[in-house]
Amino acid sequence: MDSASTDLRPRLALALDSDDLVAAMRLARALNGHFGVAKIGLELYSAAGPESIGAIGGLGYDVFLDLKLHDIPTTVARAARVLGALGVSYLTMHAAGGTDMLRAGVDGLRTGAGNAGLEEPAALAVTVLTSEADAAAELGRRVEAAAAAGCPGVVCAAADLAEVDRRGPGLIRVVPGIRLPGDPADDQRRVASPGDALAAGADVIVVGRSVTAAPDPVEAADRLHRTVLGADV
Repeated sequence: MDSASTDLRPRLALALDSDDLVAAMRLARALNGHFGVAKIGLELYSAAGPESIGAIGGLGYDVFLDLKLHDIPTTVARAARVLGALGVSYLTMHAAGGTDMLRAGVDGLRTGAGNAGLEEPAALAVTVLTSEADAAAELGRRVEAAAAAGCPGVVCAAADLAEVDRRGPGLIRVVPGIRLPGDPADDQRRVASPGDALAAGADVIVVGRSVTAAPDPVEAADRLHRTVLGADV
């Protein structure tokens, strides 16, 4: 892999959507040269808990813990404090919880990481799920709530990037719902190609089934890099 392709790694997040930590580790090892970030979602975290963070992080990945915390501010703050001490680089909270909840999560995450002597992780506010076909009316309000709460970034669909830039300039923009050209959308309503998402301003793109469900995930990851580099991003 050439240096230009290697430089993409911090901007590519591998979605380890599995209920088997051993299988997730095997896939993460195989794709370590292609991705710099690994996303642990509800499925894997429910199966393996905090062990999954240490195991995946131990492979050299920045861990993106996608739990979409959404509860009263006190509960979110306490949960985020625990998770911040585990060494995650990113943690998601649902922006629908409002500014107070998001701010409590940001503070809890910072405290947990600081108490453990770790760098401060980035709290990401999930704006509108990519499976929601029509939730545009909520987008602006949620982006503004994230910015007001001190969240460093948001999770949004590629189609929402321009509005995010307008409502929350300077926020980290993480985009899921990525599909390689010709791949099915599955349960996602608003998908984008990797090159289009990065060209539109995504800082990090989350890639799952287009690579992880491919007959040859390594070949699919090679194709991902070629697709992005071919888009001159």
